[in-house]
Amino acid sequence: MDDGPVPRRAGPGRAPALRVEPPSALGHSLRACSRTFLTVCILSGIVNLLALTGPFFMLEVYDRVLPGRSLPTLAGLALIAGLLYSFFGLLDVLRMRLLTRIGMSLDQSVRAATFDLLWRVPLSRGRPEVPQQPLRDLNQVRGFLSGVGPTAIFDLPWLPLYVGLCFVFHPLIGAAALVSALTLIGVMILTEALVRRPVSDAGAIAAARNRLTEAAVRNAEVMQAMAIAPRLRSLFSASSADLLAAQRRSSDIGNGMSALSKVLRLVVQSAVLGVGAVLVVRQEATAGIMIASSILCARALAPVELALANWRSFLAARQSWRRLDAALRQMTATPASTMLPEPSRTLSVESLTVVPPGAQRPVLHGASFRVSAGSALGVIGPSASGKSSLARALVGSWAPAAGRVALDGAALPQWPCEQLGRVIGYLPQDVELFSGTIGENVSRFDPDADPAAIVAACRAAGAHDMIVSRLGGYDSDIGDFGVTLSAGQRQRIGLARALYGDPFLVVLDEPNSNLDSDGEEALTHAIMAVRSRGGIVVVVAHRPSALRAVDLVLMLADGRIQSFGPKDTILPRYLRRNGSTEVAPTASGPPLQKRSGTS
Repeated sequence: MDDGPVPRRAGPGRAPALRVEPPSALGHSLRACSRTFLTVCILSGIVNLLALTGPFFMLEVYDRVLPGRSLPTLAGLALIAGLLYSFFGLLDVLRMRLLTRIGMSLDQSVRAATFDLLWRVPLSRGRPEVPQQPLRDLNQVRGFLSGVGPTAIFDLPWLPLYVGLCFVFHPLIGAAALVSALTLIGVMILTEALVRRPVSDAGAIAAARNRLTEAAVRNAEVMQAMAIAPRLRSLFSASSADLLAAQRRSSDIGNGMSALSKVLRLVVQSAVLGVGAVLVVRQEATAGIMIASSILCARALAPVELALANWRSFLAARQSWRRLDAALRQMTATPASTMLPEPSRTLSVESLTVVPPGAQRPVLHGASFRVSAGSALGVIGPSASGKSSLARALVGSWAPAAGRVALDGAALPQWPCEQLGRVIGYLPQDVELFSGTIGENVSRFDPDADPAAIVAACRAAGAHDMIVSRLGGYDSDIGDFGVTLSAGQRQRIGLARALYGDPFLVVLDEPNSNLDSDGEEALTHAIMAVRSRGGIVVVVAHRPSALRAVDLVLMLADGRIQSFGPKDTILPRYLRRNGSTEVAPTASGPPLQKRSGTS
């Protein structure tokens, strides 16, 4: 299933070379199971040899026991056949268990990378059509490897052995078995050609329906308030009808071909029996050969019939393999592993250009600035000026299209992921919490979290009293996505999460959008606390009240920096231009009021 070697253009005077693609995570995991696959192959060979027990038992019964009327010979043959059948069943169960272990090993090898795909794909390519698709693909591949489908693939190479034995019995019997095998193989190829398109269509329609249902779940309140549900229900019904139609086409074709293969096998078995009868009448073969060749031919065609019965599963698993393999190859990156000294001096942005995932045009152009430890930067500007895009680039959520973001001179990709997570705190504009307790969310689900550090972060965010008095304590479960909390409570807990562990860089995107006056006061104290311990704070804000504790201001417009400097110089100019009455004070002063403009 892996891609083959890719040609590489040779230089002058050099022989053409081949560039071999590195194995993907899926290919590597299967290679790790090569010994197990070899064992399954060996077991399949023994199982197929033991499958000859039935034909040869019938051959001996008809050619030895019946003519000689020897019951002891029959008893001995039955004992030997029973022993061989026992080994046949034992080894068949063993190879099925090994295939199940291969599927489990594949899951264990790539489950972490597959989970990373679920959240990394939106950061690199925008929101995927089906967010859970990588996990579904992994389940599909594992399910196929753990099923009976692969046994047909391991049994198919032994088909020539059975056909060859039929030729040993008699050339006519062998010719009948060969024609029958070629006919069924043709049916299998025809099934591939006919089923591929309906299976692909069903997958695409199912993805569209999944997107619709996920959107309905995310927007349940809107659907209820504005009576959108009946219209989406109609779309869902139409999509389901299309899905059922595509599945019906693939099922009809697959079931029809499977039935055809069964009929052909039965016809072939009877035909071989008839040919054998003619040969017996002509005294060119024995009755034992007649019966044994019929059973042998049926056994030869059984893997083809089994492959046809599981062909749709094979096609679905192949599509899932290709999708997952392509996604893993694209997302594969070598993470930084060298621990760097903890940042303590600067945040520098150099010629930063940002293109949102899945988009073509940049929303931030050539931004450059530098912030020293102990400072707080306020980012202001009209809507769609690139403020949130800058915030995402500062914390490494969006990779720069050009330029770089650096802490103490080291670009973000140079920092190991775990270390970077400790030195950065981030409060996004839309605060999302995870299912779990308040303490788990604040500590970022650190299993070794210090309870004192959790409480300290919540105190810094002004959320401690709210948690212990109104939310039932730090061990209270907040439900799925924090559904039991108000928007303001989620924002305070999100702020505490950003402050947990005293990170060097704290980026806050619209941190006061859902806060009351007490919350804004706590936000100001939190920013001052980060500055006092030598950290850096970046605050993206529309409301000047969020900028009380900052000393620097950066103004964006149309994705470009318009001005950057001390707050007392930049912010009044911006407020006068926008007609605001409120001017954020200096870090130590009270709010100032302007008389001009509108509120």
